[in-house]
Amino acid sequence: MGTIISIHRRHFFCLVLLSILLPLLPSLHAQDYYADLTITIDTSGYVDVQGLTDYPNLTVQNTEQYTSKQQSLWTFNLAKQEMFSNFVYTLTLPKESSLNYIKSSGTIRIEENLGALIVRGYGQNESLSILIQYQINKQDESFFVGNIVYIILIPSIIIVSLLLIYFLYKEKKTKPTGVIATAAPPQPEWKGLNHRQKEIMKILQEKNVPLTQTDIQRELQIPKASVSRNIHGLERKGLIEKEQIGMSNLIRLKKL
Repeated sequence: MGTIISIHRRHFFCLVLLSILLPLLPSLHAQDYYADLTITIDTSGYVDVQGLTDYPNLTVQNTEQYTSKQQSLWTFNLAKQEMFSNFVYTLTLPKESSLNYIKSSGTIRIEENLGALIVRGYGQNESLSILIQYQINKQDESFFVGNIVYIILIPSIIIVSLLLIYFLYKEKKTKPTGVIATAAPPQPEWKGLNHRQKEIMKILQEKNVPLTQTDIQRELQIPKASVSRNIHGLERKGLIEKEQIGMSNLIRLKKL
């Protein structure tokens, strides 16, 4: 009888131990992801997702899996339930779009540039979800009817102006000036860089002074980990260099 009671107690303690450990098992195997994305949506609902991430199959090109349309209302829905240690994205809607509804994890900021709405977001230690409802405002045909005179007249003015500039330039070119024209300095080529790396290069070029990583992070308003990854990528490509001053690293454009 004592042996049977001892076995029952052992089974009881095993069941209690399993009930404690089972809820913890998913967290033991959970993986945190990161994402630094540039998302572009065209007028037909096709989406490009580019950037740096370790989440599988998150970056795609020319896909319709994240958009749907009902009458004139478009919906963009990107939702990943897994945990992201940090994420940052720049989402550009088609030109002439207006927002009806937006919901996103993390913090968002809405801007406008050349007629296109831009949504910037970032977050830490949470899932990545972006839900946007928008519609594209088509110009009224009456606009063209009421402005047909201007539509015809403006190209004519442009053509006449270009011809006038051409003849003035040709006449000036025939006169000796005694000054030797110098070629403009070549613009830097940033081929092969992602959107975030181009922003870092642009800041370093505009400031024209060495900056710390904290300065760059403050300018772009993105997580420190994202700045560090992109600076490391630019350093490997030989576009920037670091100089340690005390406890800080100064970052500058590398002289060619």
